[in-house]
Amino acid sequence: MIRISPSHCADITAQAERAYPYECCGLLAGVISSDGTVTVTRVVASANTMIEHHTAPNDQSGRDSFEIDPQVRFDLMRALADTSETIVGHYHSHPDHPAHPSERDLDMAFEPKLVWLIVSVCTGQATAPQAWRLNRDTREIANVSLEICENS
Repeated sequence: MIRISPSHCADITAQAERAYPYECCGLLAGVISSDGTVTVTRVVASANTMIEHHTAPNDQSGRDSFEIDPQVRFDLMRALADTSETIVGHYHSHPDHPAHPSERDLDMAFEPKLVWLIVSVCTGQATAPQAWRLNRDTREIANVSLEICENS
């Protein structure tokens, strides 16, 4: 299970709508309880570095893929170094596609313990996020229960 506050959820959906028709992306920091429940404590936006590679009018870079800026990850790792928090996942949007992991997402799932929070954005309007765990090696996609609650 993953718990996230309504304000963090609103932050992610707003980013997704602003980025449309491109994918937004960022990192989730939080704590993991002894029963495995993930509680998100921070949402850290990142530029989608795939958009920087968008060169031709028909190039889909950034519209169907994302890449988190490595500096954002390094900075967050440093910020979390002496805390009980850790990087627990990341989020991104799917412009005009369902909030279900794509084959490209599965191909990029190098850290199977991280949660993937995906927001669908249809014609500029974001829907509620869905949470997943992906395993690139086994090709498994598992839905993770997502609870939006104030105590996150």
